[in-house]
Amino acid sequence: MNGILLGLGQLVNPMALAALLGGVVIGLIVGSLPGLNDSITMAVLIPITFGMEPQVAICLLIGIYCASACGGSIPSILLKIPGTASATVTAYDGYPMSQKGKSGEALGFAISSSTFGGISSAIVLLFLSPFLAKQALKFGPPEYFMLAVLGMSTVIGMAGKNIVKNILAMALGLIFSCIGMSPQTGLARFTFGQVSLMDGISLIPMLIGLFGITAILEMIEAIQKNPGVKDFKEEVKENYKKVKVILPDKEMSKRLLPIWAQSSLIGNIIGIIPGAGMIMAIFMAYDQAARRRPNLEFGTGVPEGIAAPESANNAVVASSMVPLLALGVPGNSTSSLFLGALTIQGLRTGPTLFKDTPEMAYMIILGFLVANIIMLPLSVFYCNFLATAVLRLKREILSGVVLVLCVTGAFAVSNNIFNIIIMIFFGFIGYTFNKYKIPQSPLILASILGSMMENNWTQSMVYADGSLSVFVTRPLSCGLMVLSIVFIGMPLLKRFKANRAAA
Repeated sequence: MNGILLGLGQLVNPMALAALLGGVVIGLIVGSLPGLNDSITMAVLIPITFGMEPQVAICLLIGIYCASACGGSIPSILLKIPGTASATVTAYDGYPMSQKGKSGEALGFAISSSTFGGISSAIVLLFLSPFLAKQALKFGPPEYFMLAVLGMSTVIGMAGKNIVKNILAMALGLIFSCIGMSPQTGLARFTFGQVSLMDGISLIPMLIGLFGITAILEMIEAIQKNPGVKDFKEEVKENYKKVKVILPDKEMSKRLLPIWAQSSLIGNIIGIIPGAGMIMAIFMAYDQAARRRPNLEFGTGVPEGIAAPESANNAVVASSMVPLLALGVPGNSTSSLFLGALTIQGLRTGPTLFKDTPEMAYMIILGFLVANIIMLPLSVFYCNFLATAVLRLKREILSGVVLVLCVTGAFAVSNNIFNIIIMIFFGFIGYTFNKYKIPQSPLILASILGSMMENNWTQSMVYADGSLSVFVTRPLSCGLMVLSIVFIGMPLLKRFKANRAAA
């Protein structure tokens, strides 16, 4: 309770609340612009937050993260163009409903569902993070090593048909994590004579490249491929001069409540698992909703088809922060950006965050709760008065603005031009990954967890005099190892059984 009061004291700071409010507005805008998303925006803004007070900087990023998933549903419903990847499934029923002249109702379902999912995940974060952090204080090097293994095993286990691509991305991430000075010998590895690489690859320029530069390259490609095709802003101008949001009434809310609860549960579980992400959550939620209501024709504009993915994607948001705040392991690629932001502010994630700076830990948790509450009225206002105007912005102007912010942000991290080279390098890697449909999350997760694995492996071997039995004789380490095997084995076993049945 003391921690909550300390966090509340930080959050009620007028500047922090203003930053949270501004973050929600920015999140709605970038989410509703196809080609931009929360990851790109946060990657670009993190270096700018360096000069801000910690609570102000973190509140700004929380607002963006919470609102962008909701904002992505706006073009998905109105134009069948998802603003963010997490709004892909929303278009299945959102756009058909919009075509029937019910765009206001469709947006109302999306906004209310997003709010429900977001608040549920904030509550999960509030109760689960402190508990996990207390357990994590019992962790030693063997437990942290197996925790990193668990984080990577979830990515392999959840890969489905893309297991080879996921392993390839993860291997590349582990190679990147080896760049710099060896923690064992102090010798330089893979630096190619560059002094700037002695401390390893800087996380922020890498993420700016993977998200920001990749998005610019894809925008340029889209513009060059279809120069004569009518831009989506023209469709907005023709079909949606003004949209009025209609929130679900009491009867409709009662009808959607089981779907909201079920989808939010799916989103929260998926969010807590490192590397799983929003895409898996929205497809699972949509599938389960269709199974729950077999009498409805999903894909024709049913409210449940909007409620399921929207409550699931926002439920992932705060719950993805549970492993980051409690254990220091990012839940997804976006929460890994928070790792960079907290590091810039001199804060260390994991159990020590709750022990050393409880006011910041609980401020982050309460920030997610407040951001989701204020998101409801702001989303309605944005859709009613600003959404159609923002959607008319030219992509050429957007890509230029994003490029300037990317270059400025990468340089500002350490006032080093070499960071811009890193940014461009990873921009082309991200673009290539997207071309060949290789997921970026395993690359990011492996590059972050790689150094954690190496350091704790070394310490474990020193502690156990080189004996591997240390990983099975300690209960927590053994339990994490068993979980890792389960996460890898279960999906592979299902796939094996399916192949056998097909044969």
